[in-house]
Amino acid sequence: MIDRNEIIEVLQEYDPTDYKIGAVASHSALDVFDGAVEEGFQTYAICRRGREQTYTNYFRTKCNEDGCVIRGVVDDWVVYDSFDELLQPAEQQSLIDNNILFIPNRSFTSYCGIDAIEDDFRVPLVGSRNLLRSEERGEEQDYYWLLDKAGLPYPEKLEDPQEIDELVMVKLPHAVKKLERGFFSAATYEEYLEKSESLLAQNVITQSALDNARIERYIIGPVFNLDFFYSPIEEDLSPVELLGIDWRFETSLDGHVRLPAPQQMTLDPGQVTPEYTVCGHNSATLRESLLEEAFELAEKYVSATQKYYDPGIIGPFCLQTCVDKDLNFYIYDVAPRVGGGTNVHMSVGHPYGNTTWRIPMSTGRRLAMEIRNAIEMGKLDMIVT
Repeated sequence: MIDRNEIIEVLQEYDPTDYKIGAVASHSALDVFDGAVEEGFQTYAICRRGREQTYTNYFRTKCNEDGCVIRGVVDDWVVYDSFDELLQPAEQQSLIDNNILFIPNRSFTSYCGIDAIEDDFRVPLVGSRNLLRSEERGEEQDYYWLLDKAGLPYPEKLEDPQEIDELVMVKLPHAVKKLERGFFSAATYEEYLEKSESLLAQNVITQSALDNARIERYIIGPVFNLDFFYSPIEEDLSPVELLGIDWRFETSLDGHVRLPAPQQMTLDPGQVTPEYTVCGHNSATLRESLLEEAFELAEKYVSATQKYYDPGIIGPFCLQTCVDKDLNFYIYDVAPRVGGGTNVHMSVGHPYGNTTWRIPMSTGRRLAMEIRNAIEMGKLDMIVT
């Protein structure tokens, strides 16, 4: 792991009048860039060839005579054949020379690799570099380990598929789609065998991934992705904020639930088992009697990260939850960085963030505001790793 002091030394090379906000141009980058523009920062997109037009053309910025942005959110960019090219020393130095404060997202960690991010990436990250690895299921100290240390609820794990005696979710990566999941549900061991064999034949999953899959009891209830923010520089009010809540559209699951049950039973083997590939998000709110419990989840998570992953979580994080029939939360996934669904509140904000700050407040804007406040307070070193 790169020593934090080394990153702070790099930060001292920056022009303090010309900080820019950069991110891998994928996942939630538009939210990050939109928030940066709202707070007066220039933006820098790290694009992949073949997917760059969204950022370099359709959402590029245009300014008026006074230099104010009147259209778009992307000021400057670089285009690579693959995202991991940004790890090359010369490319890192280019980011440093451009005064880039880098916002990590899931595409960054997936395409560039945790080892390289921890050991070789010298660009200052706004967030918790050492927590990014906890998102990788199966690591010795993954987010389940951390949830256990924090005393937070999560679905019960089954050690052997032969233990399946009620509905479970089998969690493993997709064989082809790098960022996606090869999840499937099963209520019996026989159903587990039938579905896994079908998915193996379709090249949706691999045997190796299946052998190392996590099997956990299925929580029947709605999904709420709780988009929180923790500020280590807040001095007066709560450093924990709930900025927004989102939920996912997933293919082909959402297509299945729109079909009557008899029609589902007629699907061919390649269609019968739904996939859980995220293709979009929507916004949600919680009933107010549940908000106290949601904040308690966040407080416990923050405390555990500070105890086991010094300096702890910095900035945005997402607790992905299900709520059962008795209104109990279960955390089934954790994103120790900007969540994947925050684009739903870019520009317009979200009811919770807006209510807290009295202006349209998205995750991207809250990040940029934190950077602005840290600069003005002389505490930028407290929010980078």
